[in-house]
Amino acid sequence: MAQSITAGVALSDVVECLELGASSLVAFVGGGGKTTTMFAVGAALDRVVMTTTTKMGATRVGGFETMVGADVEDLTAKVASSARVLAWRTVQGTKAVGYKPEFCDQLSQRVDHVLVEADGARRRPLTAPGPLEPVIPSMATHVVAMIGADAIGRCIGDQCHRPLRVAALAGCRPYDRLTPERAARVLLSDRGLRKGVPPNARFMVGISKVLKPLDDQVVELIERLGTTTVLPILVAADVQENRP
Repeated sequence: MAQSITAGVALSDVVECLELGASSLVAFVGGGGKTTTMFAVGAALDRVVMTTTTKMGATRVGGFETMVGADVEDLTAKVASSARVLAWRTVQGTKAVGYKPEFCDQLSQRVDHVLVEADGARRRPLTAPGPLEPVIPSMATHVVAMIGADAIGRCIGDQCHRPLRVAALAGCRPYDRLTPERAARVLLSDRGLRKGVPPNARFMVGISKVLKPLDDQVVELIERLGTTTVLPILVAADVQENRP
């Protein structure tokens, strides 16, 4: 596959671009689009468990069968008869609490695919990881760093989760604009969205909410990401949030 896809990728085609093979453990980090992308990938796979190593909204389940408190044996048995399941360790109010990364590592040895949200962004298009984030399983085969196209060219303080951290990584002030050059710095920094990526994992960048034709700033960001594989993910017209 080419290092970047400049024409844009439909959500329904993202799974093919990831080149997951027969088995995978995929961690989604960064900003806007993690849940939507994870659900789209999960819907296209068999024998897959979707979860989080932090927290996610408990009301957004994508139409998938959901299990709470299941162990590795329970989930292994479930995906043997039901191809796709969303799993959480517990639910606290409106938040679903996920599993520890070691649990996801163990699970990945028993089912074909495990998809994990590995940090939070409070629905902002871009974030920088906190001191204890991201929480990426050590056996992750792929790490997909997400950024929303709607953050590019706009004020960091208005658009980003943890704007002070984002600005520090970008080399500017929080009330400056997130230029493609600054966004690339955040995405590629070992203190930014490459933080905690296992040595053998394939690192990729997903740009969500992209329009056709691609905006000049999106094209510039792709160019600045160099040899990193980039997936410009088109606006979610083909997402079916209630897809079983």
